Amino acid sequence: MISSRKNGLSGILAAGVAVVALAFGIVPGMAQKGDPVRVRGTVASIEGSTLVVHSREGADVSIHLADDWGAIGVVKASMSDIKPGVFVGAASLPQSDTSLRAIEVLVFPEALRGSGEGHYPWDLKPSSTMTNATVGNAVDGVDGRTVTLSYKGGEQKITIPADAPIVTFTEAAKTDIKAGAPVFVPTQRQADGTMTAGRVVVGKDGIVPPM
Repeated sequence: MISSRKNGLSGILAAGVAVVALAFGIVPGMAQKGDPVRVRGTVASIEGSTLVVHSREGADVSIHLADDWGAIGVVKASMSDIKPGVFVGAASLPQSDTSLRAIEVLVFPEALRGSGEGHYPWDLKPSSTMTNATVGNAVDGVDGRTVTLSYKGGEQKITIPADAPIVTFTEAAKTDIKAGAPVFVPTQRQADGTMTAGRVVVGKDGIVPPM
């Protein structure tokens, strides 16, 4: 499923893996112009370089888009795409027994292997973490699939329930960013309080970006 979309990602990857990773705000320790703020919600309006997102918290957030801003699509993937050797990003919540349970999984195209590699806090839900790593092994169980994710300096065992959203990237056009479209926007808050962004992640085919 992932390989069939590889050609469609050429526009996304033209700027290079590091740029895409930084645009998503998933590279800890890398310098950015402003404090990272991830905005999740639906497009309220877009006029010129101003994008207004009705956030999941209920407020309308105004975002200034860079002159060279671009759109990246998110579409459905499947549990079968999560197999040994594949690079994924899994947002997870800790369980009472200290194990991790995924609340979403992003399957990276091969050209984006290594993006944001590691295990670190994430703001999808309280206490959530993000693990961007390579699948070492995968064992199917009654409740889904348990995987060992290995990254530089460590590994995490994560259970992916059968109902967890699983997605991957695809191409998108600026025209996909329109009123009502579900979006995930990694922004940087400037000293004056304004937010700026260079990429807008948009759900396609009925998918809401789950990251």
